[in-house]
Amino acid sequence: MRVKLKTFSQKQLNVLTWWSAESKFKNRDAIICDGAVRSGKTFCMALSFIIWSFYDFYNSDFALCGKTIRSLRRNMITPIIPVLKSLGFVCEEKLSQNTMTVSYNGVKNRFYLFGGKDESSASLIQGMTLSGVLFDEVALMPRSFVEQALARCSVTGSRFWFNCNPEYPEHWFYLEWIKKAKDKNALYLHFTMKDNPALSNEVKQRYENLYSGVFYERFVKGRWVAVHGAVYPFMADEKMYCDVPHGEFSQFAVSCDYGTVNPASFGLWGKQNGVWYRIDEYYFDSRAEGFQKTDEEHYKSLCSLVSGRQISQVVVDPSAASFIEVIRRHGEFRVTPAQNNVVNGIRRASQLLKDGSVKICNNCRAIRREFSLYRWDSAKQDDLPVKENDHAMDDLRYFVSTVIDGGNAFFAVAAER
Repeated sequence: MRVKLKTFSQKQLNVLTWWSAESKFKNRDAIICDGAVRSGKTFCMALSFIIWSFYDFYNSDFALCGKTIRSLRRNMITPIIPVLKSLGFVCEEKLSQNTMTVSYNGVKNRFYLFGGKDESSASLIQGMTLSGVLFDEVALMPRSFVEQALARCSVTGSRFWFNCNPEYPEHWFYLEWIKKAKDKNALYLHFTMKDNPALSNEVKQRYENLYSGVFYERFVKGRWVAVHGAVYPFMADEKMYCDVPHGEFSQFAVSCDYGTVNPASFGLWGKQNGVWYRIDEYYFDSRAEGFQKTDEEHYKSLCSLVSGRQISQVVVDPSAASFIEVIRRHGEFRVTPAQNNVVNGIRRASQLLKDGSVKICNNCRAIRREFSLYRWDSAKQDDLPVKENDHAMDDLRYFVSTVIDGGNAFFAVAAER
């Protein structure tokens, strides 16, 4: 495979050369790149990290860290290997061991792949001795994992490499590393889409249109901003809703946010010509109705909603163990506990609603009402919506994260290279 590299921007060149003897940044201990999606920071950082490892070390160990190993391979390893091979490097992956060995002119270095998805991940990297570590999307990793990996870099000349898209301004990485980059002796580079000369104006405009609200500020403008206002502000536009389409659907699914005291919200989804439509829904608020329903009664309502359609799967709030068991016991539907990462689910739902891959039909009044009421909790420092008017909002997230994305808790918009 022959790889053609286009001209690099000045910031990309800084990432590629900051560690070299000729660079004015050569004495820095770390590099931090943040900013917009598709700004070219991830690719340049991966390429620079591998080349640097051969500039200063041989027969040494390094760590490549992502939110998950799957996302790390997708965002960084898969795109970079063809480029390394075109430059004369020999790359050998051992998928079962999560390692990659890279050789150049008889010199060999080893790269260990780690996923830093939660607090328990810190134990995975304990005991290693590393000559350098790269964190892809560091803002999505727990502080304990990052600091444990940094502590492993005890070899003389080891350096730290960080990249991320912005999160909220009280995030620990923003406060401890970006705001203190000078104290940490780190080179800080902020990227926008203008720093990626490979992007056409059409692609830039597509990403401009893909986000709104806080996600636009973070992923397009590259700003560390706090959440505020409506979670889905664009859903106030009547054009975002449609009638139930005529014709056959190729697939059906149901998403359930289950409640006994709190409302229960079930969405019936039909797929037609590559688009998922919310064609009907069931919403029961026990407080408004003055009585509660049992698991079996909710199950009967589920069957009524489905109305004899062939359902590919029913995804349910993972905390609703008793209702999941009722569905399994009846044996009529394949039931799946839903993925429940709130912010990632909201991001993904926002994208799919805006690009038209998911559409809400006019007859689904409960979810339309919640779109108008669902708000970010500005009283909290992290990214969480107010826990009110969120039941149809939750079943929407479950559907997107589990049916459309196949249960992947982490996704990357900018996987295309």
